[in-house]
Amino acid sequence: MAGGFRRKIRQKDTDSSGFGSNASGRFINKDGLPNVKRKGVNVFNRLSWYHTMLNLSTFRFLSYLVIAYILVNIVFALIYYSIGVQHLTGIDKSDPVNEFIDVFFFSSQTFTTVGYGRIAPVGFLASLVATFEAFLGLLTFAIATGLFYGRFSRPRAYLRFSDIAVISPFQGVTALMFRLAPYKNNALTDADVIVSAAIEVIEDGVPKSNFYRLETRLSKISTLALNWTVVHIINEDSPFYSFSEEDFKNIDIEIIVQVRAFDEVFSNTVVQRSSYVTGEIIYGAKFVPMYYPNKDNQSTILDLDKINEYQKADLPVFTGEKE
Repeated sequence: MAGGFRRKIRQKDTDSSGFGSNASGRFINKDGLPNVKRKGVNVFNRLSWYHTMLNLSTFRFLSYLVIAYILVNIVFALIYYSIGVQHLTGIDKSDPVNEFIDVFFFSSQTFTTVGYGRIAPVGFLASLVATFEAFLGLLTFAIATGLFYGRFSRPRAYLRFSDIAVISPFQGVTALMFRLAPYKNNALTDADVIVSAAIEVIEDGVPKSNFYRLETRLSKISTLALNWTVVHIINEDSPFYSFSEEDFKNIDIEIIVQVRAFDEVFSNTVVQRSSYVTGEIIYGAKFVPMYYPNKDNQSTILDLDKINEYQKADLPVFTGEKE
């Protein structure tokens, strides 16, 4: 966070955020993971490869598997080729390109333990490499199967947050709002939200971040089936009390959100996080509705394409005094 301000805030800051006042940059990335770089340990101890593979997008996960599969077979094909194609029976020796292609496909058949039988190793060294490759293939596919199962069986909230938060009129006052909605057919119940704000202030000429718990008008709902617009009323108890449009544009602010719900299918609690920083908070706007009845009024349509749609709105004139 790059800037700060000196105005006194009515609400006391809290140290329960999990971040220190001297932390810098965005605290929570849009994917919900903390924006923290770790030092002091090597990369093998710093990263959990299992968690990394589980958190990858489906496209990247499959791409990594395909690329790794091709590279491993190229490496073993080069090993077989360096040993000599005369140690493999059934090779097309018409030209070097065909030789390498046959060796590559022999490697892929050995790695997957398919073994069609046209090409076979001859001699101790080629047989030893083939034996090791078959063992490595069994081990690799066992790991890949475990990762596939872990990705499919891991309970997830499957929530989509709006990319923006808005400062909107609400029942004659002003409120900070953002919204979220489930985008899969999982059943979420007993959903609750915890919202906090990190505001950078200047104390003794030094910028630091103070954290504040934001009270929401509705912090828990019994069933999360449609979109949920989370509302924080900006009153005397809010750290944003008396903030102007320039304040929301120029002061470094981060709204940190954590949603916890119970997934009935997995019988487990799921958690998802997100955040909004200065520049993602729209002043003087309100969200447009994103669900409506279908043509025969027999069900409700939740249009997730509208989760970020808003329109301009006039805010109530603030009559209080700035401190």
